[in-house]
Amino acid sequence: MTHIVHPYAHRLGKIRDWKSKWTFSKNSYQKYLKADFFIREFLEKELRNSYVSDILFERDGEKKYTITLKSSRPGMIIGRGGDGITKLTTKVKNILKKNNLDIPAELKIVIDDVHSPDSDAGIVMAQIIEGLEKRMPFRRILKMTAQKVSGTRGVEGVKITVSGRLGGADMARTEHIKKGSIPLSTFRGDVDFRKGRANLPYGVIGIKVWIYKGQVFDDKK
Repeated sequence: MTHIVHPYAHRLGKIRDWKSKWTFSKNSYQKYLKADFFIREFLEKELRNSYVSDILFERDGEKKYTITLKSSRPGMIIGRGGDGITKLTTKVKNILKKNNLDIPAELKIVIDDVHSPDSDAGIVMAQIIEGLEKRMPFRRILKMTAQKVSGTRGVEGVKITVSGRLGGADMARTEHIKKGSIPLSTFRGDVDFRKGRANLPYGVIGIKVWIYKGQVFDDKK
């Protein structure tokens, strides 16, 4: 099961929460879903080098729309005097307008700081992508990253997989490194997972990161 199911998916309702929260009427579900999809796609491209860990959406009716960005470098997104947030809000509204979607009366972008970036799979993945695109040796990146993450407080295991034309080789292959345990079948196991891609001159390299932070027994309400 763990080979075909996203580690996030079968923990929903147990130790994970949904990334989009909104109530909808019969005719609004399709519009809300399209808005979240197009905005997420745009923000992932726009903020690719800003170490964004996660993007969350929340709606309160049709008038209030809140987008939360989790990043370890919030200053890069906010800009001087909040100028970056203003420009980003304008671009998001243009995306909605371009796709013939309703623009909420109150559109708000909130930045959350990630206090422990070395235990966040999204930030770790961004660091690996940055290293690969700077043409650093992939084995050194894997080894250094795994050692740094495994030494972080609260982390009990880490696994990193890279696949593609590693080192510019003609034949694609997969390499991975693992430290500690990654219990993917334990539903109470807090496994943080992200996947991404590094765009290199000779091809694309796929990256997957798993970080295990122990078991969660307290019910999240």
